[in-house]
Amino acid sequence: MTVKRVLVGEIGRPHGVRGLVRLRAFTEDPAAIARYTPLTDETGARRFVVTLKGGDIAAVEGVADRDAAQRLTGTRLYVERDRLPPPADDEFYLADLIGLDAVTEGGQRLGSIRAVEDHGAGAFLAVEGDGREHLLPFTRAVVPVVDIAGGRVTVIPPGEIIVAPQPGEEDAA
Repeated sequence: MTVKRVLVGEIGRPHGVRGLVRLRAFTEDPAAIARYTPLTDETGARRFVVTLKGGDIAAVEGVADRDAAQRLTGTRLYVERDRLPPPADDEFYLADLIGLDAVTEGGQRLGSIRAVEDHGAGAFLAVEGDGREHLLPFTRAVVPVVDIAGGRVTVIPPGEIIVAPQPGEEDAA
């Protein structure tokens, strides 16, 4: 069985010359990230002990200068899922969706959720099945039912989006 890890933060650029870094926390309370130390990388191979210094500034154990801090820029920080507090009855962690079956309202299986991605414009589900991948916006309109205990989500796939060229754009190519 693989250990499920949840992304809880990311190390940003160095702050000063003594190895401090900016830390972007994805926890509900940004200071809560320190409760989960040691944190790991995605594979669990590297461990990071983080101490908050105030605001978004943190010290990482073993990092004593700006060059070492610079090498950590962009490092994503994870915690094992079972170390997180249980969600409320009507809530769930996005990591809990990975591996669930995605089925239509009619019961047709589209595949399994491979990932939940969010690049700033809202989360979407990457669903793999039948040799193809479906990217579905993670909205209540498209995913009206999330049944963690049942191991599935119900989806209403949106129709194709076709963007017609605007006048004058046909000649631009």
